[in-house]
Amino acid sequence: MIFRKLGRRTLSIAALGAAIGAGVFVSDRAAKREAAAEAAYPPTGQILNVDGIKVHADVQGSGPDLVLIHGSSGNTRDFTFSLVDKLKDDYRVIVIDRPGLGWTDRMNKRPESITDQARLLQAAAAQLGATRPIVLGQSYGGAVALAWAVNHPDNLAALVLVAAGSQRWQGGLSGYYKLTSSKIGQKLAVPFFTAFVGRARVEAALDEIFAPQTTPPGYGDYIGVGLTLRRASIAANADQRASLKAEITAQQPQYVNIGVPTEMIHGDADTTVPLEIHAKPLARQIKGANLVTLPGIGHMPHHVAQADVRAAIDRAATRAGLR
Repeated sequence: MIFRKLGRRTLSIAALGAAIGAGVFVSDRAAKREAAAEAAYPPTGQILNVDGIKVHADVQGSGPDLVLIHGSSGNTRDFTFSLVDKLKDDYRVIVIDRPGLGWTDRMNKRPESITDQARLLQAAAAQLGATRPIVLGQSYGGAVALAWAVNHPDNLAALVLVAAGSQRWQGGLSGYYKLTSSKIGQKLAVPFFTAFVGRARVEAALDEIFAPQTTPPGYGDYIGVGLTLRRASIAANADQRASLKAEITAQQPQYVNIGVPTEMIHGDADTTVPLEIHAKPLARQIKGANLVTLPGIGHMPHHVAQADVRAAIDRAATRAGLR
């Protein structure tokens, strides 16, 4: 009996030791992959101190100020891949990493609501001298751009929304976001994703985002997927996505108060943020909003329909008296 108990205890200790060892291995591998990603993809712009938060902003070009806000899991590189080059001759383009993504720190209040993020990004833009910029938001970034327009109406000249999320939708949170936004998921699953998610899975995810179009050649290498796969970034993105539906629901009634010129671009083949659920109702809610529907285009018009996005920005600038 004594030896039987000793054996069970020994097995328990061994199992615990194996679990701890596995955890240490995963953590070490995750840390090494994070360090490699950060070395390979350093900040492309400047680091601002905004109310004690480090905010990364890439500023290029000259002309009317134009702020670009990226979507879920993204960073400034989503825009600097090719779009900024097509805008910087006519606009002073300011691309800012949202909290916890790219090279911007997380905020003290978590999860960072779209209202919190809009306040931070508006303050960062103002620090750069852009007190009344044109504000463009894509996907989740569109919800943040709308929060900017709702809460800081005197601090933007016009609004451009590209495949923007804006309305309450049916259904709950996906299993992935339920896991990665939970405390236990962030402790156990997120480090595993950081340590082991491979290139093939990343490329498949990008193909899903760009569908029915294809991922531009070189995009995956340029944007620094490893930055997105850092533990802190996965957690930040998950926390923000988990609270988004409630935040948008609360924000919707205020769209009628948006008074700046608003241009909207949305593909009718977008299955991530569907046109019928988001863009069409929003076009009715914002007085004077102009919606351009792109036939056959999916969720990434700023890559696959850049001429249309540029035209929307130009119209917004003209309507605001900036051109």
